Amino acid sequence: MKRIANTTTIQPSTPKPQTAKEVIAANVKALIEQLEAGHSDALTAYLNAMSRFHNYSFGNILEIARQKPCATRVAGLYAWNQLGRRVKKGEKGIRILAPIIGIQRKPKEEAEKDITKQNRPVLVGFRSAYVFDVSQTDGAELPAIREIGGDVGENRNRLLTFIERQGIELVFTERIAPALGMSYGGRIAVLPGQSKAEEFSTLVHELAHEMLHKAERRTATTKVVRETEAEAIAFVVGKAVELETGTASADYIHLYHGNASLLAESLEVIQQTSAVILAALEPTVVEATAAESEALAVAS
Repeated sequence: MKRIANTTTIQPSTPKPQTAKEVIAANVKALIEQLEAGHSDALTAYLNAMSRFHNYSFGNILEIARQKPCATRVAGLYAWNQLGRRVKKGEKGIRILAPIIGIQRKPKEEAEKDITKQNRPVLVGFRSAYVFDVSQTDGAELPAIREIGGDVGENRNRLLTFIERQGIELVFTERIAPALGMSYGGRIAVLPGQSKAEEFSTLVHELAHEMLHKAERRTATTKVVRETEAEAIAFVVGKAVELETGTASADYIHLYHGNASLLAESLEVIQQTSAVILAALEPTVVEATAAESEALAVAS
């Protein structure tokens, strides 16, 4: 994997978009322009943002990566104030799209039948909102962010449990050498003897194939694109659990031949699949309680 410094900020080439679809289209277009100009670190910046902000929407991750690739923790002005921090004078906010939620009222006759279900929230549209990275603020020290953790052993067990719940058979065999892993559709084979970090990354890579490439996609993809999607997901998940993953190679992007819709589709499925896997790696209530009990015992 080629190592590329994360220095390029993706600059917009069109007027400010106003809808979620326009945000995605504008950012994908800008990303393609950067990649075609040889700035493949632009994709690395996006994948890094994806690993940090996997709970954000696809469009907003693109926005954060474009405007401030080095962002690590973002929040609105009010939220920072509540945490005892103030945005530094002259700092420019990161524009994202915030949902506008309305209330859909049921007809009076239906509402009278069940007063607990009279209305329901619905998405009306989006509005511009601005967030700031922690580096743009000063003030009180922040409490440590609750991370998934860098302990590969714990994350490995959670990942194995998730694979099993998907009904996927997992075997360790030397027959697949020199390949580190293989995906067969309902079955994953992994080469034994890898380091814990390598094995974890291999498992995520092959799991990504199972989740993405064993079913029909909206757009036909090549083998190289499928491999790179899986590798990108392994990169995002690895970064999120604090593994040393190096930098993402983006040379493959030229295989999209400027096809913005195919690129957007790939980036979106990478984000969504990474988010699903990362959610499965969150500690359970039992694990969290045990960890707290252990910490208290050590402190006392």
